[in-house]
Amino acid sequence: MDDSRWELSASTDERALLLGYLDFQREALVRNCAGVADADLRRHPVPSSQLTLLGLLRHLAAVERWYFQVVLADENPPELYTETDDAEEEFVHLATATGPAALATWREQVAHSRRITTGLTLGDTVVHPVNGRTVSLRWVLLHLVDEYARHNGHADLIREAIDGVRGE
Repeated sequence: MDDSRWELSASTDERALLLGYLDFQREALVRNCAGVADADLRRHPVPSSQLTLLGLLRHLAAVERWYFQVVLADENPPELYTETDDAEEEFVHLATATGPAALATWREQVAHSRRITTGLTLGDTVVHPVNGRTVSLRWVLLHLVDEYARHNGHADLIREAIDGVRGE
């Protein structure tokens, strides 16, 4: 595995570090889903959990949409998953979902996030639309690194339970 984080020098600026680590986490998700058949993407092989690789991919697309488009850019995009009223829909309502469609949606959301990020400085702030707290691009990037890292840990376990492939 090519881990580009190690190519960042000690003098790399904070923005490049944050974006580099976020991109590494994004690609870790893709690596965990790569080569997995659709039926296995929707499997929940860890008996104590309902998490699936497909659900994680859909969830992280929704997280990208929320934090970059809604919180940072004050956009009002349509919801990604609207088949039910279940707040956990992206995780559990997978009957009509497919891996290729979920990956395409995730890639679209990431591309949109990158476009928004380009126009902001780390210190640019906005008021969070739900809790009213002031957050910066720096905060959002750190939060996304945390969100991806946590869910990539889940994805590592799920992938290993599916076919023995271990995440990196």
